Amino acid sequence: MSVWGVAIVISLIAKLAYDIGYFKAQSLINDKNSATPNITQILTIESAQRIVSGALKEDPDYPKTIVTQVIDNNQKLATIIVENNKQRKIGWIIDMRLFFTGDLFNDNGYNLTESIEHQHNISRGEN
Repeated sequence: MSVWGVAIVISLIAKLAYDIGYFKAQSLINDKNSATPNITQILTIESAQRIVSGALKEDPDYPKTIVTQVIDNNQKLATIIVENNKQRKIGWIIDMRLFFTGDLFNDNGYNLTESIEHQHNISRGEN
């Protein structure tokens, strides 16, 4: 009977130690998750200008390409209007860091760049 009693006591101690370690680990994970900021980034003209200047390797204090308007402030795909030498173009910023100008098509083949140019009266200057 004493062997069974010792085995039960050892298994209870092991179970208790496991539970304490598990709950301590869970509380650390929860603390870490609560410490991460849950902030949605907002694309301002200034932040868009920094992204565009960095992508085009221009001087951020005296850029040649100016961001004149943020059309769609989406965190994943933002639409902006840039101006260089009195020519306005539609620009796209992906994930708040990657900038490009050019045609962007949706999954149905619709040219989103042309539609936004039409909405904002931007002439399509073919290079």
